[in-house]
Amino acid sequence: MISANGVSLQYGQRKLFSNVNIVFNPGNCYGLIGANGSGKSTFLKILSGEIDYTAGEVVVSKNQRVSILKQDQFAFDEYTVLNTVIRGHSKLYDIMTEKDAIYANEDFTEEDGLRVSDLEAEFIELDGWNAEPNAAKLLSNLGIPEKFHAMQMKQLEAGQKVRVLLSQALFGNPDILLLDEPTNHLDVETCMWLEEFLCNFENTAIVVSHDRHFLDKVCTHIADIDFGKIQLYSGNFSFWSESSQLALRQRTESNKKIGEKRKELQEFIARFSANASKSRQATSRKKTLEKLALEDIKPSSRKYPYINFEAEREAGNNLLSIDGLSKSVDGQVMFNDLTIHINKGDKIAFVGQYNLAKSALFQILMGEEQTDEGTFKWGASTSRAYYPKDSAEYFEVDLNIVEWLSQYTDNTDQNFVRGFLGRMLFSGDESLKKVKVLSGGERVRCMLARMMLVQANVLILDEPTNHLDLESITALNRGLERFPGTVFFSSQDHQLVQTVANRIIEITPNGCVDRAGTTFDEYLSNKNVKQKQQQLYS
Repeated sequence: MISANGVSLQYGQRKLFSNVNIVFNPGNCYGLIGANGSGKSTFLKILSGEIDYTAGEVVVSKNQRVSILKQDQFAFDEYTVLNTVIRGHSKLYDIMTEKDAIYANEDFTEEDGLRVSDLEAEFIELDGWNAEPNAAKLLSNLGIPEKFHAMQMKQLEAGQKVRVLLSQALFGNPDILLLDEPTNHLDVETCMWLEEFLCNFENTAIVVSHDRHFLDKVCTHIADIDFGKIQLYSGNFSFWSESSQLALRQRTESNKKIGEKRKELQEFIARFSANASKSRQATSRKKTLEKLALEDIKPSSRKYPYINFEAEREAGNNLLSIDGLSKSVDGQVMFNDLTIHINKGDKIAFVGQYNLAKSALFQILMGEEQTDEGTFKWGASTSRAYYPKDSAEYFEVDLNIVEWLSQYTDNTDQNFVRGFLGRMLFSGDESLKKVKVLSGGERVRCMLARMMLVQANVLILDEPTNHLDLESITALNRGLERFPGTVFFSSQDHQLVQTVANRIIEITPNGCVDRAGTTFDEYLSNKNVKQKQQQLYS
């Protein structure tokens, strides 16, 4: 168990946390959520002891080990990959190091013998003989093959280092596990493995993530940071989100009878309880929800932007034909002989191992890059709005937000633009900020507002959820679901792909795998079955 008792943190005049009281119990996985800048990562560092707080105390149960996913990719550059993982259990690693040093001593004394005897006993107690095979298994499960295990960390790429550091955090069955954005740089299959790991993790886990699907899969509780406080709720992210919105609606409907409200909330709880799956984590969540008092469901003070895409005119049936398209970047093949016919109303999630390949395809279709071979042709009635992965060049101007957005509309009424920005949570003086100083999330909301103003019938979005908070991701998800036109997009957000896409296209260096009428989960299930069959008969 780990708890924060009256914890406060203040930087100058800014109070980040004020008198936070919260207890995290074993057997539960807590999703720590909050708006960008609310202090999620900072609170994890407070719990781990990495940073000091202004007042209060953090209490960890006696003899319990806290493990945190470290963010510094260069901290272990001089260590081997395997040793970096084992260092996640510092006590065990120190015992191993001291033991090896004593055995290497040529003048082995009686005192050395007594000391090494004590170390060997502790080594066995901590399951030291299985340390290396357990570390190797974790690495392999997280996509780091055995050939890398003896290499130094500095020889690995950034994405591989992140996986090693995640292996380090998970190593040795820690009593308290703190994970800050653990799914970053993970492919879908590895994310699924991590989900299963956390669902079967019997100790205390606290995770920060912008991946709603991940939070839904692993969390038994949600810890919501709001106005410097942390409020604890039972259930996963979807339950928290929908129940808080339901409670907010009920609060505004003052004429609704108490009995009707209670019945609506009871049915809501029953539905979520019935939908719990068979995993240990979900079963625990189901039991928790069944015990939940209706008074525990409270409205959220969070604000959601209103994202709604409308097309000025409908596209024709001949939307886009791609014929034999090939592209290489710096000698690496992105795709080869890509041939696809796009229909009106397709909402296509482009997936694949190389993110650069998807970006290259979108840039070619938007005329920003040249193809090596092949052709493509847009239908005459199509109009396109594009969200690039890197939008920095759009903001290299000396304009405020109102002036910046006004460039993309023929409506010269400033109140129209201000109203539009208000829906995107830029109200009052916020809309007069210079675009050069905007945060990553604010820039994304500006780019999405720009896309809405264009009123195109084809939307192309390259990783649009990067930098967005959970509320904005949810709003974007709903907007894309409602949009009647055609959508091309890539995203690491599982739920976005699952709920928006009606067609999955996997891009490979040798072509593509096209799955029309298939959901993302169906695509993954079919892919996993094929991989297992190949392993069985290879």
